Amino acid sequence: MDAVIRGLAVYAVLLVVTRLSGRRSIGEMTAFDFVLLLIIAETTQQALLGDDFSITNSAVLILTLFVTDILLSYVKQYSVAAATFLDGSPTVLICEGSPDPRAFKRARVSLTDVMNVAREKHGLRRLDEIDFAVLEASGSISVIPVRTKQD
Repeated sequence: MDAVIRGLAVYAVLLVVTRLSGRRSIGEMTAFDFVLLLIIAETTQQALLGDDFSITNSAVLILTLFVTDILLSYVKQYSVAAATFLDGSPTVLICEGSPDPRAFKRARVSLTDVMNVAREKHGLRRLDEIDFAVLEASGSISVIPVRTKQD
């Protein structure tokens, strides 16, 4: 039973820390993020297993984590509030060509990040060519170009 409680506690801590760290850190991983992920994985392993390194304890922990993930997916399916809390919601960064500085600061995303996506995906070079830019809950940035009269 101790392994199940440890598994649930570590799952909850990782979920909260991941949500607080922001979507961008999940959407695009740098070398620093990768090293941090490896350290977190090792620390998590130690917290989960404690002194019991048996296969039985590992199997119980794996089962606990998968069951928890499955249960939370059902909760998210039936509760919009839970889904928003667990996964977050999209953040509008640019609206009709006008950047929202508070949204950028809150999301810890730079205008350069948005312009990189706009250039790579749509060939846009200027801010006035962007109708909307949205930081999705997944961490990716969606850019909607301004429609021209020919569109």
